[in-house]
Amino acid sequence: MKKQEYAIVDIETTGGNASGSRITEIAIVIHDGINVIDRYETLVNPEREIPAAIFGLTGINNEMVANAPVFDAISDKVLEMLTDRIFVAHNVNFDYSFVRHQLEQAGFKWTARKLCTVRAARKIKPGLSSYSLGNLCNSLDIVLENRHRAGGDADATALLFSLLLEWDDTGEIEKMILKTAQDQRLPPNLPPDDFTQLPEKPGVYYFYNQVKKVIYVGKAVNIKKRVASHFSGHNINSQRQNFLRDIYGISFEICATELMALLLECTEIKQLWPTYNRALKRFEPKYGLYQYEARNGYKYLAIGKVNKFQVCTYEFNSLYDAINLLRSLSEQFKIDQRFCKYSKPEEGVVFQNNDIEDSPDVSLHNEQVDNAIDFLLNQRPSFAIIDKGRSTDERSCIWVEKGHFYGMGYIPSDASITEPSEVKNYVTPYKSNQYIMHLIFAYAEKHPNKILFNKQFSKQALS
Repeated sequence: MKKQEYAIVDIETTGGNASGSRITEIAIVIHDGINVIDRYETLVNPEREIPAAIFGLTGINNEMVANAPVFDAISDKVLEMLTDRIFVAHNVNFDYSFVRHQLEQAGFKWTARKLCTVRAARKIKPGLSSYSLGNLCNSLDIVLENRHRAGGDADATALLFSLLLEWDDTGEIEKMILKTAQDQRLPPNLPPDDFTQLPEKPGVYYFYNQVKKVIYVGKAVNIKKRVASHFSGHNINSQRQNFLRDIYGISFEICATELMALLLECTEIKQLWPTYNRALKRFEPKYGLYQYEARNGYKYLAIGKVNKFQVCTYEFNSLYDAINLLRSLSEQFKIDQRFCKYSKPEEGVVFQNNDIEDSPDVSLHNEQVDNAIDFLLNQRPSFAIIDKGRSTDERSCIWVEKGHFYGMGYIPSDASITEPSEVKNYVTPYKSNQYIMHLIFAYAEKHPNKILFNKQFSKQALS
């Protein structure tokens, strides 16, 4: 039986992601598990300019690669060196993504089992201050020559790999190179225990960067399965590659229901504003209902764009919704349309009595405006959504007060709740917004049997 061999690879490139950058140098060291048995190294003409910053890091410039072979010309040799061998590299997914992508462009469909020496070193030599190649070499007395050149880094990685094999008393490397090993799909800087501890339950998960700042918040019906999906596939775009490199930790919070996970995700994104969350940021309300009083004493209602420096009475996701609500209020409370503005007025604009014939009585008009605002803010439904808990010992609760999300939490199964005020004792307050209320109202309409303390709850009450 042929002994398992390893292809230890290092590359230099024109940039940080395989979709937009190219290889400028590649080195492959073949290791049989005991000794180095073969070696290949060459510069590569990337057929594009090498940025000055990359030259500053690697020392490889355009003149050096001008007469070097293009990758297509060496693709046969690279494929031969890699075939039937474990692909080994420091931060393996970076090198693997480039090599696989450029082999595909050369017409070769190639995949391989991978081994990351960063992750292997974390398992076999835990507790070191840093696992970068340079710092590992310093810590472990490995000679590292020609730093940031493919040959020098590949040779150092080969020496590191030999030491890890020697120190691996518990068979960690063998476990890691199993074809189905989850470790090989994890980001290079993520401790495996952070993934292992994830539950297969609904909830919210958090990704952290190197300085423990939250960079992504997600919700899931099955937290472990959803987190694993972030790391699967062969997506080579720069956004995903940067995202994976930035993940240094994961935490989670279990929720009883998917709805609670959705609400928690939304509030956490609003509060933390993580770098890599984009989808829910689009749900920021864009329009608001403003009320103001002109210098002559008349009150106006106006629709305009939300401005963080000015407080609006109510927020909307669309101009259409805002205009419809203002028209509905004006009809219901008989507010003169001339005092309803559908774009926010500039500061200092004054309604003049002599501009409008048959001006309404100021006191009566202002009372009608006040009644409309009071209705908008105070007449919307208050209710609880009672659902299953995280265990049989509790029930989950979402409390809505006067049409706004108040908070959510858990009630002991044996607790007797007879008054709305009692529900509030069990919930954690959260900020409300239009998107959250859309989720809650949609759920409440679909599951009226889970509504408590609002017998007249209906679609009309929610609109």
